[in-house]
Amino acid sequence: MDQSKIEALRAQPVAAFSHLIEGKHVPASDGGMMDILSPIDGQVLTQVAKGTAADMNAAIASARAAFEDKRWAGQSPAARKKVLLKWADLIDANALELAVLGVRDNGTEIGMAIKAEPGSAAGTIRYYAEALDKIYGEIAPTSSDILGMIHKEPVGVVGAIIPWNFPLMIGAWKLGPALAMGNSVVLKPSETASLSLMRMADLALEAGLPPGVLNAVTGQGAVVGEALGLSMDVDVLAFTGSGSTGRRLMEYAARSNMKRVYLELGGKSPNIIFADAPDLDEAAKVAAGGIFRNSGQVCVAGSRLLVEASIHDSFVDAVTKAAENMRVGDPLDMTTAIGAVNSEAQLKQNLGFVGTAVKEGGKIVTGGARILENTGGYYMEPTIVTGVTEDATLAQREVFGPVLGVTPFEDDDGAVHIANSTVYGLAGAVWTSNLSRAHRMVRDVRTGVMHVNTYGGADGTVPLGGVGQSGNGSDKSLHAIEKYINLKTAWIKL
Repeated sequence: MDQSKIEALRAQPVAAFSHLIEGKHVPASDGGMMDILSPIDGQVLTQVAKGTAADMNAAIASARAAFEDKRWAGQSPAARKKVLLKWADLIDANALELAVLGVRDNGTEIGMAIKAEPGSAAGTIRYYAEALDKIYGEIAPTSSDILGMIHKEPVGVVGAIIPWNFPLMIGAWKLGPALAMGNSVVLKPSETASLSLMRMADLALEAGLPPGVLNAVTGQGAVVGEALGLSMDVDVLAFTGSGSTGRRLMEYAARSNMKRVYLELGGKSPNIIFADAPDLDEAAKVAAGGIFRNSGQVCVAGSRLLVEASIHDSFVDAVTKAAENMRVGDPLDMTTAIGAVNSEAQLKQNLGFVGTAVKEGGKIVTGGARILENTGGYYMEPTIVTGVTEDATLAQREVFGPVLGVTPFEDDDGAVHIANSTVYGLAGAVWTSNLSRAHRMVRDVRTGVMHVNTYGGADGTVPLGGVGQSGNGSDKSLHAIEKYINLKTAWIKL
């Protein structure tokens, strides 16, 4: 990665984006457009089509027609595999362009974005391309005069609603398995981070994906997202985002065709530090990165730091030092460790949580303020708050920003109790040299992912899914395929 190449891409104007429907770039039916503000400087970067319900319905109709005529589902696994592998290669070939475009749109620091966005997306698409011709049906154990066969069929039309924090990575988590299994997909990107995902969809067409198999509609969730959720022609909804929107999508499913809804709704993940951690300095650095990278805008961010009381003060000091060594700044500068907050609204929400934490008795150890306001962009200091009780707002609600709440605990049971004291259950971690304790914590902390002596980095071979109000179903791994297939039994009398 070269800074001069990044600067050259930064300087390029970004043309307005239209919808992608039936393989064509289509404007909004009423001509509406939305300004896209860059979090780097708060300035208008470009415009995207402001979709209408009619636009979304047209995209769904196109996807349904593509599925029914089998232009994709009817192709052999080998043929679908070839297209998806070419798509992954194109993502790799255009990685820097995609990463810079995405950073200009959502503010993620480029060092993280190049790996977590196009790098991850290409790997995910390639993983499911390689998997798709290895998914077999089953033969049931029946009596000798019966043949019981279990077929795995595509569900039909999948609606995928993608958040703004990692649009390419999370988009690929849904597009990869859905398309691999022969489904058609209607994509709804976030209104504050549409650009790189729309460009990646164009690359799918370039790779040979038939028109209509992947359609994408930009616009407001309350309009085009609602139309997608209420459609009688969508068979599965896959969503990553807020709990309030997830509930609304479940309501839409109930009001329409009872479509399956899979949700990843974030969390309030505990990062549990015992005094016998193998390397407390390393744990402190990883804890800081686990909450402050991408300005804390990570679903699995370790936003609750639970520290054994005997090392609380010294460990907080170490995490504070690590946080203060992470430079906040221009996300397209390769030396920046923490980029911009996605939007001014998100920044105000972050600061509001900090204010509430102080009112409830928390103490700001470092950070707590907006910075670099002269740039016009949306930047916030990495913030650590101690004295956070288990029932405090900061311990109970997802901030989705660079704010870390610290709570001490006395023993194993106390750590588990605090860890399980929220409605969420997406991720967590334990740092200890005691193998038995590590296994007990993995078993007892209610969460979909539990790290031991690390935080983050789980690759595509393992599932990511939550319990409680962190959602249902799994992204990543072969288990994600289960969301996008139907099982059909053939019961044959011989």
